[in-house]
Amino acid sequence: MKLICTPNTSSFPNEDSALKICLFGNADASQNGSVGAAVFREIFRKKLAGEARAWDLLSLALSVVTADLAGHRSRTETGWTRDFELEVAVGDPEFWNTQTATIKKALDFLTTDRWRIHFIGGGARPPQPNEPIQPDEDSVVLLSGGLDSLVGAIDLSASGKKPFAVSQTVRGDAEKQVSFARNIGGGLRHLQLNHNAIVPDPEEPPSQRARSLNFIAYGIFVATTLASYRRGEMVTLYVCENGFIAINPPLTGARLGSLSTRTMNPVFLRLVQSLIDSAGLRVRIENPYQLMTKGEMLSACANQSLLEAHASLSTSCGRFMRYGYKHCGRCMPCQIRRAAFRAWGFTDSTEYIYEDLGRDDADYAGFDDVRSAAMAIAEVESIGLDDWLGVTLSSTLLGDVSSLKAVVSRGLAELAALHHAYGVR
Repeated sequence: MKLICTPNTSSFPNEDSALKICLFGNADASQNGSVGAAVFREIFRKKLAGEARAWDLLSLALSVVTADLAGHRSRTETGWTRDFELEVAVGDPEFWNTQTATIKKALDFLTTDRWRIHFIGGGARPPQPNEPIQPDEDSVVLLSGGLDSLVGAIDLSASGKKPFAVSQTVRGDAEKQVSFARNIGGGLRHLQLNHNAIVPDPEEPPSQRARSLNFIAYGIFVATTLASYRRGEMVTLYVCENGFIAINPPLTGARLGSLSTRTMNPVFLRLVQSLIDSAGLRVRIENPYQLMTKGEMLSACANQSLLEAHASLSTSCGRFMRYGYKHCGRCMPCQIRRAAFRAWGFTDSTEYIYEDLGRDDADYAGFDDVRSAAMAIAEVESIGLDDWLGVTLSSTLLGDVSSLKAVVSRGLAELAALHHAYGVR
């Protein structure tokens, strides 16, 4: 599938086979797509002016998430792996075309598809407000409305940091993002962005593999707007996710019940770090919880009273909108959330559609994600963690993986305790 992504819709070539995407604007024909118009407007409204190459990276991220939405796995020969060819308009195509090997490696890993990327000129310039501000925050933290990012923002504030909170809005999460930012550290400066990607024939349900790439790109761009960055300092972008979900080990050989995204996987983050280093952007990506389970994050949170007040209001479910903005209780993120609450020892007041995971039917214990987690727990007990992990942690980018293996083991132990409590077999 080929997509041509540019803000200059008048220059779209006459290629009937390519899907034409208007970057940072609105599509001018029903057969075209668009992405990022609201992102441009909101950043301009907030009077933020960042680095041009950070804006180019955001142009790439928006193009990728649009392709992810447009590509149908069910229409491929394998029923899974898609082939994408992207032409992306940026301000500095000469530089970005020297980085395509790294970008391809990162995207192939992220979405388990095959990507070809080519950069062309004519990209949009970053917003140029008349009187841009340079925020005095010392770092940036991604604040999703989820439990892990809530813990991360609380801990940063408690440690004396002054982070700028950046959110990717999803229907059902916007208000809680605002509430979390308002109640942490006396109130955090907060930017909410939504890519608003539109394509003529989206995959249903939409693919989620690339969704957080935009989130990281938002954070990188905002980091380059800070006063400390403008003084020549390195700025840390905190991406807070527990190590088990970040590693995203496939639960079974058939991907049954596998988690939906690998954006916080240490392999992917190191590839992105390599890319931004090559671009000369002084932003360091850090996940402080890479070696902690979700339960350990909750137990170690520096402000327990604040966490207790907001934890059950956070969102973890992979099907939150599908169930009327309620947690299903049975998808992998819900299971990990519920296991973490049990490990923490605090009462979970979240409403779950499917509460009793031990019921032996297709909606509960027989549901794919519950069954996959049970199979993984049993297999690790049978053959050992190393054989179960296989090549999951085999990348040379990771170095010594003993601590990563340990967090996977402890994460599975939290899941096993949840399953045992409900009698899942």
